[in-house]
Amino acid sequence: MSLSEDGCLWSDGEIVHRVAQPADGRLIGTEYFDLIEWIRTHQRDEVALVATYANLLQAEDLGVLGLAIKTAPTLRTSLARLERYYRLATDTAIYRLKEETDRAALLFEEQTEHHTALDLRNECALAAFARNMYQFVGPSLTLDFVSFRHACRSDPQRYADYFKCPVIFEAEQNSIAMHPTMLDLPNRVGDKAVFDFMVGHLETEIESLADTSATRNELLHRLTANLSSGVPHAAAMARDMGMSERTLYRRLSEEGMTYRDVVEQAQSALARELLRESKASIAEIAFLTGFSEQSTFSRAFKRWEGQAPARYRQATLS
Repeated sequence: MSLSEDGCLWSDGEIVHRVAQPADGRLIGTEYFDLIEWIRTHQRDEVALVATYANLLQAEDLGVLGLAIKTAPTLRTSLARLERYYRLATDTAIYRLKEETDRAALLFEEQTEHHTALDLRNECALAAFARNMYQFVGPSLTLDFVSFRHACRSDPQRYADYFKCPVIFEAEQNSIAMHPTMLDLPNRVGDKAVFDFMVGHLETEIESLADTSATRNELLHRLTANLSSGVPHAAAMARDMGMSERTLYRRLSEEGMTYRDVVEQAQSALARELLRESKASIAEIAFLTGFSEQSTFSRAFKRWEGQAPARYRQATLS
């Protein structure tokens, strides 16, 4: 299949599907997800579809970003660059590298409202990156497991065979997990001179990215990942983002936001997601979104959504 510039999806010389004509060569998020869902419903073997996508996608297909990832000296450096610059490729998801004492994980986090196509998109994204990681590092790389938040719709063993590790469904995160020592493995085509050159281009590009809410977006991502431990202090978030608390406040103000505004956006978005997609109790969701009392959470949620959490959950399930 191929998608023409006028939004026509061609297969064997025939138009099989149409989408709105892309603006500046790019589909808007909803059209993109609708297209993915159409492809999924017309492809019976989803595992084969995921594998085909992953096998076709090369690092070079991401342009300068892909070349920087590929030529980085170690796998850790590759993943760190992916985390920093991936938003140059899309604003519908982010990668986040999480390192702990006994495990490291590359997390793939959605940044859009729920859509049925996201399950397949997430599988394709992690399959493609896992395959490229194996290519970068070679046979020395071993993965502990791959996890997805959604339920498995096919044979889980086929996923495990493709990823070369156990694959867990209905997990807390979309992730590729490995022992931290894997991050120190050298990339087979690592080239510091090429890598530094590519990163220089990426830094220029990210600085000129027309995103009037860049600070708000980065803060939102970081807050969402930390709310289960309580609402983080602004000073701690500022340190994580490499700036002073005063600078954080100033940049948010320039974007028409306050720290409290972004905290509430993170809490409300996470609460909606948990109510819609998890089996957690209202009390558990209150805790996971940074509230110490269920009653306080319920009042806040009703202020955000105009209805109580239980009623919201019931409406989304009906």
